[in-house]
Amino acid sequence: MRSRRTTLAVPGSNPRFIEKAQGLAADEFFLDLEDAVAPAAKEEARKNVVAALNEGDWTGKVRVVRVNDLETAWTYRDVIEVVEGAGANLDCLMLPKVQDASHVRWLDRLLTQIERAMGHEVGRIGIEAQIEDARGMVNIDAIAASSPRLETLVFGPGDFMASINMKTLVVGEQPPGYTEGDAYHYILMRILMAARAHDLQAIDGPYFNVRDVEAFRRVARRSAALGFDGKWVLHPSQVEAGNEVFSPAQDDYDHAELILDAYEYATTVERRGAAMLGDEMIDEASRKMALVIAAKGRAAGLERTKTFEPPA
Repeated sequence: MRSRRTTLAVPGSNPRFIEKAQGLAADEFFLDLEDAVAPAAKEEARKNVVAALNEGDWTGKVRVVRVNDLETAWTYRDVIEVVEGAGANLDCLMLPKVQDASHVRWLDRLLTQIERAMGHEVGRIGIEAQIEDARGMVNIDAIAASSPRLETLVFGPGDFMASINMKTLVVGEQPPGYTEGDAYHYILMRILMAARAHDLQAIDGPYFNVRDVEAFRRVARRSAALGFDGKWVLHPSQVEAGNEVFSPAQDDYDHAELILDAYEYATTVERRGAAMLGDEMIDEASRKMALVIAAKGRAAGLERTKTFEPPA
């Protein structure tokens, strides 16, 4: 699975921002043709995006373009022009405001037709589905199962909050008067369960107060603790914080690798189904939990600082 600790939004209509994004440490960027681009600038933004994908240096990053939603007049031209123009340098398309599985299937079929026509590998370009309203949330299980191209479910908090009449004007913050818990807990868990049931990644949406990095960390820690794979970032100041929050701590990463080594030694050399690692008993469930942390640590580029020593 691709590393998506931070997904940086970049307006497709702003060449200066596109150039700057290439030097930032975000795992993924998406060149946006939707909300960040005014209607009069949509066609020019497509040209900017194609040029940026073909000519820019995006080494080591996941390359994504967010097209317009299916209720607009721009979507099909977005897909055709971007994929025909730069499909070889594109990893995924992000489809916003997905309300049911037919939206994803439409994009899957169009991508397949373009890939065949252009001689590209069919199925290589993935899809990210953005859940942004109540209807999309109600249909999220069908959406998650809609296409083998699907790689992520992405929470779009701004439109979602508006769709359920949530009483707040700060995207990503708790609504005033809600003091008994986390107003987003059910939403995040619903997305996470659908994603994991279909081997997808779950990405949290943006936090709009880009100057308050500590508030961003607080909100990011919430979804990271639940098990989300990453979060949107809107500003360079959020990139470092997001990468840190969604990476395992060094001690946790080392411990996970030691669990994997110890369990393998116990089951293959000692032929036992459980073992001790120091004072800790480990078994198959421990191995599965350790695999998650180890995979995230490896994807984040962490290196081990501790070595497993078999028991005497």
